[in-house]
Amino acid sequence: MNKLLTLFLLSSLVTKGQTDSARKETASENVVKSKKWYDNISVRGYMQVRYNRLLETNPQLKCDQCDRSIGEGGGIFLRRMRIIFYGQIHERVYFYIQPDFASSASSTSLHFGQLRDAYVDVGLDRKNEFRIRLGQSKVPFGFENMQSSQNRLPLDRNDALNSAFSNERDLAAFFYWAPDNKRRMFSALVNEGYKGEGDYGIVAFGVFNGQTANKPDQNNGLHVVARITYPYQWGNQTIEPSIQAYTGRYVITSDQLSPGVKFAEGNNYIDQRIAATFVLYPKPFGLQSEFNIGRGPQFNTDTDSIEVKNLKGGYATFNYLLKIGKQVVFPFFRAQFYNGGKKFETDARSYNVNEYEWGVEWQPFKNFEFVAEYVKSKRRFEDFKNQNNLQRGNLLRLQAQLNF
Repeated sequence: MNKLLTLFLLSSLVTKGQTDSARKETASENVVKSKKWYDNISVRGYMQVRYNRLLETNPQLKCDQCDRSIGEGGGIFLRRMRIIFYGQIHERVYFYIQPDFASSASSTSLHFGQLRDAYVDVGLDRKNEFRIRLGQSKVPFGFENMQSSQNRLPLDRNDALNSAFSNERDLAAFFYWAPDNKRRMFSALVNEGYKGEGDYGIVAFGVFNGQTANKPDQNNGLHVVARITYPYQWGNQTIEPSIQAYTGRYVITSDQLSPGVKFAEGNNYIDQRIAATFVLYPKPFGLQSEFNIGRGPQFNTDTDSIEVKNLKGGYATFNYLLKIGKQVVFPFFRAQFYNGGKKFETDARSYNVNEYEWGVEWQPFKNFEFVAEYVKSKRRFEDFKNQNNLQRGNLLRLQAQLNF
Protein backbone atom coordinates (compact mmCIF):
# COMPACT_ATOMS: atom_id res chain seq x y z
CA MET A 1 0.00 0.00 0.00
CA ASN A 2 2.81 2.40 0.91
CA LYS A 3 4.55 1.70 -2.42
CA LEU A 4 1.35 2.38 -4.36
CA LEU A 5 0.84 5.65 -2.46
CA THR A 6 4.43 6.74 -3.18
CA LEU A 7 4.07 5.99 -6.91
CA PHE A 8 0.80 7.94 -7.02
CA LEU A 9 2.39 11.01 -5.39
CA LEU A 10 5.40 10.92 -7.75
CA SER A 11 3.11 10.62 -10.76
CA SER A 12 1.10 13.63 -9.58
CA LEU A 13 4.24 15.74 -9.15
CA VAL A 14 5.53 14.87 -12.63
CA THR A 15 2.15 15.61 -14.19
CA LYS A 16 1.97 18.93 -12.34
CA GLY A 17 5.50 19.86 -13.51
CA GLN A 18 4.65 19.07 -17.12
CA THR A 19 1.46 21.08 -16.86
CA ASP A 20 3.29 24.10 -15.36
CA SER A 21 5.94 23.88 -18.09
CA ALA A 22 3.28 23.76 -20.79
CA ARG A 23 1.54 26.77 -19.25
CA LYS A 24 4.82 28.74 -19.24
CA GLU A 25 5.48 27.87 -22.89
CA THR A 26 1.95 28.89 -23.82
CA ALA A 27 2.33 32.15 -21.90
CA SER A 28 5.65 32.83 -23.64
CA GLU A 29 4.09 32.19 -27.05
CA ASN A 30 1.25 34.56 -26.19
CA VAL A 31 3.76 37.30 -25.24
CA VAL A 32 5.56 36.86 -28.57
CA LYS A 33 2.30 36.83 -30.50
CA SER A 34 1.00 39.91 -28.64
CA LYS A 35 4.15 41.97 -29.35
CA LYS A 36 3.22 44.81 -31.67
CA TRP A 37 5.34 46.62 -34.30
CA TYR A 38 5.50 49.75 -32.15
CA ASP A 39 7.22 47.80 -29.35
CA ASN A 40 10.34 47.90 -31.54
CA ILE A 41 10.45 51.70 -31.85
CA SER A 42 13.27 53.50 -30.00
CA VAL A 43 14.00 57.17 -29.36
CA ARG A 44 17.37 58.90 -28.91
CA GLY A 45 18.92 62.24 -29.71
CA TYR A 46 21.47 64.93 -28.96
CA MET A 47 21.81 68.69 -28.48
CA GLN A 48 24.78 71.00 -29.18
CA VAL A 49 25.29 74.46 -27.62
CA ARG A 50 28.14 76.62 -28.97
CA TYR A 51 30.03 79.86 -28.47
CA ASN A 52 32.51 80.99 -31.13
CA ARG A 53 33.65 84.52 -30.17
CA LEU A 54 36.52 83.86 -27.73
CA LEU A 55 39.94 85.17 -28.86
CA GLU A 56 38.32 86.28 -32.11
CA THR A 57 40.59 88.46 -34.31
CA ASN A 58 38.27 89.16 -37.27
CA PRO A 59 34.47 89.41 -36.88
CA GLN A 60 34.09 89.46 -40.70
CA LEU A 61 35.39 85.89 -40.95
CA LYS A 62 32.27 83.80 -41.51
CA CYS A 63 31.10 80.44 -42.87
CA ASP A 64 27.37 80.16 -43.56
CA GLN A 65 27.47 76.43 -44.25
CA CYS A 66 29.61 75.72 -41.19
CA ASP A 67 28.01 77.71 -38.36
CA ARG A 68 26.04 80.94 -38.75
CA SER A 69 27.06 82.12 -35.27
CA ILE A 70 30.71 82.49 -36.35
CA GLY A 71 31.71 86.16 -36.65
CA GLU A 72 29.86 89.43 -36.14
CA GLY A 73 26.40 89.04 -34.63
CA GLY A 74 27.14 85.60 -33.21
CA GLY A 75 26.50 84.68 -29.61
CA ILE A 76 25.52 81.60 -27.62
CA PHE A 77 24.04 79.36 -30.28
CA LEU A 78 21.96 76.18 -30.38
CA ARG A 79 23.64 74.37 -33.29
CA ARG A 80 21.59 71.18 -33.27
CA MET A 81 18.60 69.77 -31.39
CA ARG A 82 17.88 66.35 -32.85
CA ILE A 83 15.34 63.72 -31.77
CA ILE A 84 15.56 60.42 -33.64
CA PHE A 85 12.81 57.82 -33.97
CA TYR A 86 13.91 54.47 -35.36
CA GLY A 87 13.25 50.75 -35.23
CA GLN A 88 13.28 47.34 -36.90
CA ILE A 89 9.50 47.03 -37.09
CA HIS A 90 9.66 43.89 -39.23
CA GLU A 91 12.52 41.47 -39.81
CA ARG A 92 12.99 43.12 -43.22
CA VAL A 93 11.71 46.65 -42.54
CA TYR A 94 13.67 49.35 -40.69
CA PHE A 95 12.70 53.02 -40.42
CA TYR A 96 14.53 56.18 -39.35
CA ILE A 97 13.06 59.66 -38.83
CA GLN A 98 15.17 62.59 -37.61
CA PRO A 99 13.86 66.17 -37.30
CA ASP A 100 16.10 69.03 -36.15
CA PHE A 101 14.53 71.70 -33.96
CA ALA A 102 17.46 74.13 -34.21
CA SER A 103 17.37 74.93 -37.92
CA SER A 104 18.09 78.55 -38.84
CA ALA A 105 16.02 80.26 -41.52
CA SER A 106 18.45 83.19 -41.36
CA SER A 107 20.95 84.77 -38.97
CA THR A 108 18.04 86.45 -37.15
CA SER A 109 15.46 83.61 -37.26
CA LEU A 110 16.47 80.58 -35.23
CA HIS A 111 15.10 77.27 -33.94
CA PHE A 112 12.77 76.17 -36.71
CA GLY A 113 11.83 72.51 -36.98
CA GLN A 114 13.05 70.89 -40.20
CA LEU A 115 13.24 67.33 -41.46
CA ARG A 116 16.72 65.85 -41.77
CA ASP A 117 16.07 62.13 -42.34
CA ALA A 118 12.93 60.20 -43.19
CA TYR A 119 13.59 56.85 -44.82
CA VAL A 120 12.77 53.17 -44.80
CA ASP A 121 15.20 50.29 -45.37
CA VAL A 122 13.65 47.24 -47.02
CA GLY A 123 15.70 44.05 -46.69
CA LEU A 124 15.95 41.84 -49.77
CA ASP A 125 17.12 38.80 -47.77
CA ARG A 126 16.60 37.49 -44.24
CA LYS A 127 19.89 38.94 -42.92
CA ASN A 128 19.26 42.31 -44.58
CA GLU A 129 22.67 42.16 -46.22
CA PHE A 130 20.99 43.54 -49.35
CA ARG A 131 18.87 46.62 -48.69
CA ILE A 132 16.94 49.29 -50.56
CA ARG A 133 16.70 52.69 -48.83
CA LEU A 134 13.85 55.00 -49.87
CA GLY A 135 13.21 58.57 -48.71
CA GLN A 136 15.36 61.48 -47.58
CA SER A 137 18.75 60.35 -46.30
CA LYS A 138 22.47 61.04 -46.53
CA VAL A 139 24.02 60.64 -49.95
CA PRO A 140 26.81 57.99 -49.79
CA PHE A 141 29.60 60.38 -50.75
CA GLY A 142 32.39 61.16 -48.29
CA PHE A 143 33.16 59.56 -44.91
CA GLU A 144 32.87 62.80 -42.94
CA ASN A 145 29.61 63.68 -44.72
CA MET A 146 28.07 60.40 -43.55
CA GLN A 147 29.64 60.52 -40.08
CA SER A 148 27.12 61.86 -37.58
CA SER A 149 27.78 65.28 -36.08
CA GLN A 150 27.18 63.54 -32.76
CA ASN A 151 30.40 61.55 -33.34
CA ARG A 152 32.62 63.89 -35.39
CA LEU A 153 35.61 65.53 -33.66
CA PRO A 154 35.97 68.89 -35.55
CA LEU A 155 32.94 71.08 -34.89
CA ASP A 156 32.05 71.42 -38.58
CA ARG A 157 32.51 69.27 -41.66
CA ASN A 158 35.27 70.12 -44.11
CA ASP A 159 34.43 72.53 -46.96
CA ALA A 160 35.95 70.35 -49.67
CA LEU A 161 33.49 67.42 -49.60
CA ASN A 162 30.65 69.04 -47.67
CA SER A 163 30.29 71.61 -50.47
CA ALA A 164 28.76 68.78 -52.51
CA PHE A 165 25.48 68.71 -50.53
CA SER A 166 23.68 71.06 -48.20
CA ASN A 167 22.94 69.09 -45.01
CA GLU A 168 24.57 66.03 -46.68
CA ARG A 169 21.15 64.71 -47.75
CA ASP A 170 18.68 64.44 -50.61
CA LEU A 171 15.49 62.64 -51.64
CA ALA A 172 16.74 59.35 -52.99
CA ALA A 173 16.58 55.62 -53.67
CA PHE A 174 19.79 53.79 -52.70
CA PHE A 175 20.93 50.17 -52.78
CA TYR A 176 23.29 48.97 -50.03
CA TRP A 177 25.11 45.66 -49.65
CA ALA A 178 27.37 44.44 -46.87
CA PRO A 179 27.86 40.94 -45.39
CA ASP A 180 26.65 40.43 -41.84
CA ASN A 181 30.14 40.50 -40.28
CA LYS A 182 30.90 43.89 -41.91
CA ARG A 183 27.57 45.30 -40.76
CA ARG A 184 28.46 44.31 -37.20
CA MET A 185 31.86 45.98 -37.65
CA PHE A 186 30.26 49.23 -38.83
CA SER A 187 28.02 49.25 -35.73
CA ALA A 188 30.88 48.46 -33.36
CA LEU A 189 33.05 51.28 -34.71
CA VAL A 190 30.31 53.72 -33.70
CA ASN A 191 29.05 52.09 -30.49
CA GLU A 192 32.55 51.53 -29.08
CA GLY A 193 33.52 55.17 -29.56
CA TYR A 194 35.90 54.95 -32.53
CA LYS A 195 34.12 57.71 -34.50
CA GLY A 196 32.78 55.48 -37.30
CA GLU A 197 30.47 56.70 -40.07
CA GLY A 198 27.74 54.08 -39.58
CA ASP A 199 26.45 51.38 -41.88
CA TYR A 200 26.24 52.58 -45.49
CA GLY A 201 27.23 49.23 -46.94
CA ILE A 202 30.36 47.90 -48.58
CA VAL A 203 28.79 48.69 -51.95
CA ALA A 204 26.33 51.56 -52.42
CA PHE A 205 24.72 53.03 -55.48
CA GLY A 206 21.53 54.82 -56.37
CA VAL A 207 19.78 57.92 -57.63
CA PHE A 208 18.75 61.20 -55.97
CA ASN A 209 17.09 64.47 -57.00
CA GLY A 210 20.31 66.47 -56.86
CA GLN A 211 18.89 69.70 -55.41
CA THR A 212 19.93 68.79 -51.81
CA ALA A 213 17.73 68.15 -48.76
CA ASN A 214 14.11 69.29 -48.53
CA LYS A 215 14.03 70.57 -52.12
CA PRO A 216 12.18 69.16 -55.16
CA ASP A 217 13.79 68.14 -58.43
CA GLN A 218 14.09 71.01 -60.93
CA ASN A 219 15.12 69.45 -64.25
CA ASN A 220 13.45 66.03 -64.59
CA GLY A 221 16.87 64.41 -64.34
CA LEU A 222 18.28 62.44 -61.44
CA HIS A 223 21.83 62.39 -60.07
CA VAL A 224 23.61 59.02 -59.88
CA VAL A 225 26.05 58.04 -57.09
CA ALA A 226 28.21 54.98 -56.33
CA ARG A 227 30.56 54.12 -53.46
CA ILE A 228 32.81 51.19 -52.50
CA THR A 229 34.39 50.95 -49.06
CA TYR A 230 36.10 48.12 -47.18
CA PRO A 231 36.93 48.18 -43.44
CA TYR A 232 39.34 45.48 -42.29
CA GLN A 233 41.51 44.50 -39.34
CA TRP A 234 45.28 44.93 -39.58
CA GLY A 235 46.74 43.66 -36.34
CA ASN A 236 45.06 45.66 -33.59
CA GLN A 237 44.14 48.45 -36.02
CA THR A 238 41.07 48.94 -38.21
CA ILE A 239 41.57 50.52 -41.63
CA GLU A 240 38.93 51.65 -44.12
CA PRO A 241 39.72 52.86 -47.67
CA SER A 242 36.91 54.10 -49.93
CA ILE A 243 36.22 55.53 -53.34
CA GLN A 244 33.02 57.30 -54.39
CA ALA A 245 31.62 59.42 -57.22
CA TYR A 246 28.45 61.09 -58.42
CA THR A 247 27.22 62.91 -61.53
CA GLY A 248 24.19 64.95 -62.56
CA ARG A 249 22.98 68.44 -63.39
CA TYR A 250 22.12 71.05 -60.76
CA VAL A 251 19.61 73.88 -61.25
CA ILE A 252 20.34 77.20 -59.55
CA THR A 253 16.91 78.56 -58.59
CA SER A 254 15.88 82.23 -58.72
CA ASP A 255 16.11 82.70 -54.94
CA GLN A 256 19.85 81.86 -55.17
CA LEU A 257 20.60 84.62 -57.73
CA SER A 258 21.62 88.24 -57.15
CA PRO A 259 20.09 90.88 -59.46
CA GLY A 260 22.54 91.45 -62.29
CA VAL A 261 24.48 88.21 -62.12
CA LYS A 262 24.89 86.34 -65.41
CA PHE A 263 23.95 82.67 -65.64
CA ALA A 264 23.53 79.84 -68.14
CA GLU A 265 20.30 79.32 -70.04
CA GLY A 266 17.91 77.38 -67.84
CA ASN A 267 20.29 77.76 -64.86
CA ASN A 268 21.27 74.14 -65.51
CA TYR A 269 24.86 73.19 -64.63
CA ILE A 270 27.06 70.08 -64.70
CA ASP A 271 27.59 68.76 -61.17
CA GLN A 272 30.02 65.85 -60.74
CA ARG A 273 32.74 64.70 -58.36
CA ILE A 274 35.00 61.78 -57.45
CA ALA A 275 36.59 61.32 -54.03
CA ALA A 276 39.02 59.00 -52.23
CA THR A 277 38.99 58.27 -48.49
CA PHE A 278 41.45 56.69 -46.06
CA VAL A 279 40.58 56.09 -42.40
CA LEU A 280 42.77 54.62 -39.67
CA TYR A 281 40.50 54.29 -36.65
CA PRO A 282 41.91 55.61 -33.33
CA LYS A 283 43.28 52.51 -31.57
CA PRO A 284 44.71 54.67 -30.05
CA PHE A 285 46.20 56.81 -32.89
CA GLY A 286 43.87 57.71 -35.75
CA LEU A 287 44.00 59.35 -39.16
CA GLN A 288 41.09 60.42 -41.35
CA SER A 289 41.78 61.88 -44.79
CA GLU A 290 39.72 62.62 -47.92
CA PHE A 291 40.28 64.38 -51.22
CA ASN A 292 37.90 65.14 -54.09
CA ILE A 293 37.99 66.71 -57.55
CA GLY A 294 35.18 67.59 -59.92
CA ARG A 295 33.24 70.20 -61.86
CA GLY A 296 30.33 72.36 -60.82
CA PRO A 297 28.75 75.82 -60.87
CA GLN A 298 30.92 78.60 -59.45
CA PHE A 299 30.83 82.40 -59.51
CA ASN A 300 33.53 83.99 -61.69
CA THR A 301 34.51 87.52 -60.59
CA ASP A 302 36.17 88.24 -63.95
CA THR A 303 32.93 87.82 -65.90
CA ASP A 304 30.28 88.44 -63.17
CA SER A 305 28.74 85.12 -64.17
CA ILE A 306 28.08 81.63 -62.85
CA GLU A 307 30.08 79.11 -64.86
CA VAL A 308 31.01 75.43 -64.73
CA LYS A 309 34.51 75.37 -63.27
CA ASN A 310 36.90 72.77 -61.86
CA LEU A 311 37.02 72.24 -58.11
CA LYS A 312 39.37 70.43 -55.76
CA GLY A 313 40.05 70.07 -52.08
CA GLY A 314 40.52 67.79 -49.11
CA TYR A 315 41.53 67.46 -45.49
CA ALA A 316 43.46 65.34 -43.00
CA THR A 317 42.46 64.85 -39.37
CA PHE A 318 44.88 63.37 -36.84
CA ASN A 319 43.48 62.19 -33.49
CA TYR A 320 44.31 60.13 -30.43
CA LEU A 321 42.02 58.15 -28.12
CA LEU A 322 42.96 58.49 -24.47
CA LYS A 323 40.98 56.73 -21.73
CA ILE A 324 41.36 57.92 -18.14
CA GLY A 325 39.25 55.68 -15.95
CA LYS A 326 35.74 56.00 -17.35
CA GLN A 327 36.54 59.34 -19.00
CA VAL A 328 37.51 59.71 -22.66
CA VAL A 329 39.76 62.42 -24.12
CA PHE A 330 40.26 62.96 -27.88
CA PRO A 331 42.96 65.49 -28.87
CA PHE A 332 42.84 66.23 -32.62
CA PHE A 333 44.27 68.38 -35.40
CA ARG A 334 42.78 69.02 -38.85
CA ALA A 335 44.15 70.80 -41.91
CA GLN A 336 41.89 71.47 -44.89
CA PHE A 337 41.78 73.34 -48.18
CA TYR A 338 39.16 73.89 -50.88
CA ASN A 339 39.11 75.74 -54.17
CA GLY A 340 35.70 75.71 -55.84
CA GLY A 341 32.07 76.77 -55.66
CA LYS A 342 29.16 76.09 -53.33
CA LYS A 343 26.24 75.56 -55.67
CA PHE A 344 23.54 75.99 -53.00
CA GLU A 345 24.80 79.41 -51.79
CA THR A 346 24.07 82.79 -53.41
CA ASP A 347 25.40 82.92 -57.01
CA ALA A 348 27.17 79.56 -56.46
CA ARG A 349 29.57 81.48 -54.23
CA SER A 350 33.27 80.98 -55.05
CA TYR A 351 35.57 79.74 -52.26
CA ASN A 352 39.27 79.48 -51.62
CA VAL A 353 39.83 78.05 -48.13
CA ASN A 354 42.92 77.23 -46.08
CA GLU A 355 42.21 76.33 -42.47
CA TYR A 356 43.87 74.67 -39.45
CA GLU A 357 42.15 73.45 -36.28
CA TRP A 358 43.58 72.24 -32.97
CA GLY A 359 41.12 70.82 -30.47
CA VAL A 360 40.23 68.37 -27.74
CA GLU A 361 37.00 66.52 -27.00
CA TRP A 362 36.39 65.53 -23.36
CA GLN A 363 33.76 62.95 -22.39
CA PRO A 364 33.51 62.87 -18.58
CA PHE A 365 30.54 60.50 -18.93
CA LYS A 366 28.49 59.00 -21.73
CA ASN A 367 25.75 61.62 -21.77
CA PHE A 368 27.92 64.74 -21.93
CA GLU A 369 30.79 65.95 -24.11
CA PHE A 370 32.76 69.20 -24.21
CA VAL A 371 34.90 70.40 -27.15
CA ALA A 372 37.37 73.29 -27.28
CA GLU A 373 38.79 74.07 -30.74
CA TYR A 374 41.19 76.81 -31.84
CA VAL A 375 40.92 77.81 -35.52
CA LYS A 376 43.36 79.61 -37.79
CA SER A 377 41.54 80.44 -41.04
CA LYS A 378 42.03 82.14 -44.40
CA ARG A 379 38.87 82.31 -46.53
CA ARG A 380 38.10 84.03 -49.80
CA PHE A 381 34.36 83.79 -50.52
CA GLU A 382 32.87 85.88 -53.32
CA ASP A 383 29.55 86.39 -55.08
CA PHE A 384 28.14 89.13 -57.34
CA LYS A 385 27.53 91.60 -54.50
CA ASN A 386 30.51 90.65 -52.38
CA GLN A 387 33.68 90.57 -54.50
CA ASN A 388 37.36 90.76 -53.51
CA ASN A 389 36.38 89.38 -50.12
CA LEU A 390 39.40 87.81 -48.45
CA GLN A 391 39.14 87.27 -44.67
CA ARG A 392 41.81 85.99 -42.28
CA GLY A 393 41.37 85.34 -38.60
CA ASN A 394 41.67 83.17 -35.52
CA LEU A 395 39.08 82.18 -32.94
CA LEU A 396 38.47 79.79 -30.05
CA ARG A 397 35.28 77.75 -30.34
CA LEU A 398 33.46 75.92 -27.52
CA GLN A 399 30.73 73.31 -27.65
CA ALA A 400 28.76 71.40 -25.02
CA GLN A 401 26.88 68.32 -26.23
CA LEU A 402 24.12 66.37 -24.53
CA ASN A 403 23.55 62.74 -25.61
CA PHE A 404 20.35 60.95 -24.66
